[in-house]
Amino acid sequence: MSNYKFILSGGGTGGHIYPAVAIADELKSRYPDAEFLFVGASDRMEMDKVPQAGYKIEGLWISGIQRKLTLKNLAFPFKLISSLLRSRKIVNAFKPDAVIGTGGFASGPLLQVASSKGVPSLIQEQNSFPGITNKLLAKKVNTICVAYEGLEKFFPKEKIKLTGNPIRKDLLQVKNKPTEGKDAFNLKHNKQTLLVLGGSLGARRINQLIEDNIPFFEAQDIQVVWQCGKLYHAQYKKHNQLKNIQVHAFLNQMDLAYAAADAIISRAGAISVSELCIVGKPVIFIPSPNVAEDHQTKNAKAVADKNAAILIKEQDLDTEFQTEFSELMSNETKKEELSKNIEALALVNATNDIVDEVEKLLKSK
Repeated sequence: MSNYKFILSGGGTGGHIYPAVAIADELKSRYPDAEFLFVGASDRMEMDKVPQAGYKIEGLWISGIQRKLTLKNLAFPFKLISSLLRSRKIVNAFKPDAVIGTGGFASGPLLQVASSKGVPSLIQEQNSFPGITNKLLAKKVNTICVAYEGLEKFFPKEKIKLTGNPIRKDLLQVKNKPTEGKDAFNLKHNKQTLLVLGGSLGARRINQLIEDNIPFFEAQDIQVVWQCGKLYHAQYKKHNQLKNIQVHAFLNQMDLAYAAADAIISRAGAISVSELCIVGKPVIFIPSPNVAEDHQTKNAKAVADKNAAILIKEQDLDTEFQTEFSELMSNETKKEELSKNIEALALVNATNDIVDEVEKLLKSK
């Protein structure tokens, strides 16, 4: 039977959406006649990104609990009940053969309903420290695919499969495209290139750091490709008039941006970390301190502890950044060492391995 039906749910940030799309793409290549439905939060970026990837999506009225006491929390029980009822309708109407969740609030109600109806279900946890949704779902679902070791302390051991995070296929060839990458961004081939990434929405502290250090990059003869995020583009695009600085709201050709880079500054969201392991370039991680359980610092530390990246906390940027950066850019041996070590951490078959687990669920049904 190849006309299976799959529901995928996850969203809120690119880190939950792109894995779901990668899993759907792999399922589609194995089952060209299969039907797919995505379920997301009705006011988040998945409502745009999923249709762009060619899939149908339904939205739930859901958001997370705010960590501080706010009026928004009062609406939470109503949103939850509404989302559970809507999820029940969706599952009853679509009749999925399997349901896959990649984290984010919308996947909670949907997987809760599906697993209570006995639909085979799998969640994929991207982080070294799981989010609340996946922790709550762990008892209900059949399989939990993880990207880090040591998650037995959060999840039932017998359900865990270490697969890694699903990554866009075009990143596997990055090493072979340095010329193509530099040309795509009109960069000079004889200059070192720094790629700056703050996540899909942008990162305020990283943007401030880059702006403050423009003269420093000039002095170091570095050209900068800077993704400042759509929230900040209006504020920083004025720097486009400088000769060696390019400011982008969003980078659509991520593979070519990675290919052009000699070094990368990045946040440490789980998907960014997994992508950067595959890309295999020297990285300076500046984790966001404003995320649940400080999981970005944990993600970055897991890599930095293996001498596979440099970790600088936001509070240390003023004192450490220029020294660390100039030392890295002037030291070829250090660059090669970081590249080699981060590449060794890559789990390149993650998407295949996750879909193999989905197939096992289909067979056991």
